[in-house]
Amino acid sequence: MQRLGRYLFPVIAILMLMAYGIGCAGTNGGQVTDYVSLVDNLRAAGATVESAGDISQPFFSVTGSIIVVNGGDAQVFEYENATVANEEAALVSTDGSSVGTTMTNLVEPSHFYKAGRLIVLYVGESESVIRMLQDVLGPQFAGK
Repeated sequence: MQRLGRYLFPVIAILMLMAYGIGCAGTNGGQVTDYVSLVDNLRAAGATVESAGDISQPFFSVTGSIIVVNGGDAQVFEYENATVANEEAALVSTDGSSVGTTMTNLVEPSHFYKAGRLIVLYVGESESVIRMLQDVLGPQFAGK
C-alpha cells in the first residue's frame, strides 16, 4: 500500500495541474490557429466581430478577409499552414513599412500579429482594437 501511495500522489498532482491549465487556458477560449478560432476567441474575450468581405494586399501571397473588431477593420490572412505563414511574416520589416521589397504605404500606424496559420494586420490607432488583438493574438511582431 505504501508503494502505491508513493506513485499515486505524483500522478494525482500532475492530473490536477493539467486540469488547472485547461481551466485557465484563458477567457478567450483557447489558442488561435486559424480564422474561425480567431473570431471565436475575439468574441469570447468580449469583442464585437463582423465579417466585412475580402481584401488583397500586394505584399501578401494570399487573399485576406476583413473583420470589423470593435468598429475597426482588421485584415486576416490565412495560409495553408503555419510554416508558410511564418515564412511570409519573416519578410515584414520591424516597423511594418515593407514586406520583402514591397512598401506597404499604409496611411495610419500598422500592427502586424501572427498566430498559427494567420497573419493579422490592423491599420489604425484604436486602443480597443489593439487591446483585443493583443489579448487574443499576443504582442504584435511588427509595426508602429
